[in-house]
Amino acid sequence: MKTIFITGASAGLGKSTAKLFQSKGWKVIATMRNPEKETELNQLDNVILLPMDVTNIEQINSAVREAFSTGTVDVVFNNAGYGLIGPLESYSEEQVRGQFETNFFGVVWVTQAFIPYFKDRKSGLFINTTSLCGLVSYPQSSVYNASKWAVEGWSESMSYDLAVFNIGIKNVAPGGIKSNYMNVMEVTEDADYGPLKQKMMEGFTDGTLMEFSEAELIAAVVYQAATDGEDKLTYPAGNDAARISEKRRKQGPEAYRKELFEYLNLESPYTVSANN
Repeated sequence: MKTIFITGASAGLGKSTAKLFQSKGWKVIATMRNPEKETELNQLDNVILLPMDVTNIEQINSAVREAFSTGTVDVVFNNAGYGLIGPLESYSEEQVRGQFETNFFGVVWVTQAFIPYFKDRKSGLFINTTSLCGLVSYPQSSVYNASKWAVEGWSESMSYDLAVFNIGIKNVAPGGIKSNYMNVMEVTEDADYGPLKQKMMEGFTDGTLMEFSEAELIAAVVYQAATDGEDKLTYPAGNDAARISEKRRKQGPEAYRKELFEYLNLESPYTVSANN
């Protein structure tokens, strides 16, 4: 029986992934900050719940040791994360650092804890949840975008190092997900950006900027990444992620950015300067 270790398994994509892998005959080690509150996964066979906050290195190391005591681990799914939405100047230092502590450094520390084990086995796979926002950019989410772009670039670099030991690394990049993810976002406000925010929200509503898929659909992409044996770094997950990332790839980043400027009713500051 193969085993997957999942972070952020208390809700949304993490929980859906845990349920899917369990149904496929895998053992699942589902980690979350408060496993004592979980009422669904703890009812399933071959699912082990462990407490872990990805911003706490001591807790990470403790959970990893506990995972090893239960048997082998084949796949690590770095899924824990959250969104920070709003203009940069409205963020506190704590919010900016907290976004990277969870979305980027949490992935780094969990991966670092597992590498020696996978090196000894000369096998293993890391899968990271990035985002459509790690493949394209959107307004009002600069730090969130940066944290997800960081994981994309870090994973590509790590792919060379890990290949020396026959260890794989992949990213699953979802677009919108129908889950409680939107409810746990940190959102800050600044009236100066009102029209821009309104246009962005219209794009989320009409599907131009993002659509929302069931978490189970995204979990199926995680399962595909874990089992297809392909040498592929990033899997856009959901119709919007596939469509929009491919559009940017075909247009090129500059043409895509300028088209988004137009959609958002923004005028280039360079055009404004040239006209004055």
